[in-house]
Amino acid sequence: MDRRAFLRVAGLAGAGSVLASCSSPGPVVPGAPGTTSSLPPPVTTTTTGPPPPPNWDSLRARISGTVLLPGDAEFDKARLAFNPLTDARKPAALVRCKSKEDVQVCVGVAAESKIPIAARGGGHSYAGYSTPEGGVQVDLSELKQIQVRPDGTVRIGAGARLADVYTELAKAGRCLPAGSCPTVGIAGLTLGGGIGVLARKFGLTCDRLDAATVVAADGGVLEASGAKETDLFWALRGGGGGNFGIVTEFLFSTFPAPNLAVFTLRFPAGSVANVLGAWQQWIASAPPELWSSFVVAGAARAPACHISGCYVGAVGDLTGLLAQLNVRPSSRVVQEKDYLQGMRFFAGGGQRESFVASSRMLPGPADPAKIAQLMTGRPGVDLLIDSLGGAVADIGPSDTAFPHRKAFASAQIYGKTDAAGAARATTQVAEIRDAMSEFTGVTGYVNYIDPAMPDWANAYYGANLPRLQQVAKAVDPGKVFGFAQAVPR
Repeated sequence: MDRRAFLRVAGLAGAGSVLASCSSPGPVVPGAPGTTSSLPPPVTTTTTGPPPPPNWDSLRARISGTVLLPGDAEFDKARLAFNPLTDARKPAALVRCKSKEDVQVCVGVAAESKIPIAARGGGHSYAGYSTPEGGVQVDLSELKQIQVRPDGTVRIGAGARLADVYTELAKAGRCLPAGSCPTVGIAGLTLGGGIGVLARKFGLTCDRLDAATVVAADGGVLEASGAKETDLFWALRGGGGGNFGIVTEFLFSTFPAPNLAVFTLRFPAGSVANVLGAWQQWIASAPPELWSSFVVAGAARAPACHISGCYVGAVGDLTGLLAQLNVRPSSRVVQEKDYLQGMRFFAGGGQRESFVASSRMLPGPADPAKIAQLMTGRPGVDLLIDSLGGAVADIGPSDTAFPHRKAFASAQIYGKTDAAGAARATTQVAEIRDAMSEFTGVTGYVNYIDPAMPDWANAYYGANLPRLQQVAKAVDPGKVFGFAQAVPR
């Protein structure tokens, strides 16, 4: 749908009735090589006074999807995200979109009325940002098509979740590196980078992105790729969800699905410092086929830990690598899996869970004794250190918006809690995060977005922040997609 058709469908065509917040999209980012742009021409508005309130009945009439409002039978359940601690957030309307044209109409309504708008794929935003308070929640769950093509690429709708993505890819004998939780949406994962269990061998999820279809702030549809809308395409690969428009479809390159070997090693309470020291030395010299995670379970006195991982190859080769890890576990599981079985091994239940979380990115091995000390007296809080390197580091820090290419590992601080314990868990998570900054600096992973992260924009984007700001100003000068931790315009 072109811009004029969009305005007509949205009920906004005609003299003096353009989008109140849609002024010129601004220039493309200056100085960026290969820059292209298909942004619509500048428009002006003569609208004065307060913006009109949304006409929800008119919205219902203009889309093929469903509009749910407070008081509707399904509304209170449909608006809920993964984390129950965000249940208090309530949109003014939830719209289940069935097409990109539906999304265009929603963007037009939000822009004209100047109310918040946010897309929801899997609903796993740690801070609940996919539920815009008092705004339009664009539910993409109906846009879940997955089409594996003969050339090995796959088209995936923005509402698809990882369990379905893995299942469809496995049927075709293909593989896409991505996350572990089965209910996570492909959209949010990709837009923030996409750390997963195959990252060291095959890279981040965003590294396999070839193109994306984006509904922009002015209601136009942009096709971003390495050849078109190149600055936007750069930003979509690690610049965070919700910042530059609403992606409705992704095109990825895939790999032939490999056989995998998975493992879990458990260690007793009090062994964290010794095991972490050995694990860091081991994974630093491991081949890229091996990915591993080190998990510390906080405890009142003596934290315990376990190591899990995935090897792209045979069990026999993994066994040889495990023999080089100079610590003895109290229990050990090693299994051969096909690609789909391997992804399910790491999946967990995917059920709603109350938690608070934050992150840091480790530039190198951490002090094992300090980590053990940090996790002592922290029952209910886990520290998950996921190895990076390999294919992740083969791409330069400024080649995509994901800046942490040279990091040794990501560290997620995760406090499982309920509403009564949320304040205490939040404090403990923050204390660990801030203490870790001694050896991580101001860093963090945007997909573990933390509303209390100090200096969050620099933490998530590092040296890529200025270019991201330029892209945001170019594609959304009116801040239609603004939220508490949106890339600053």
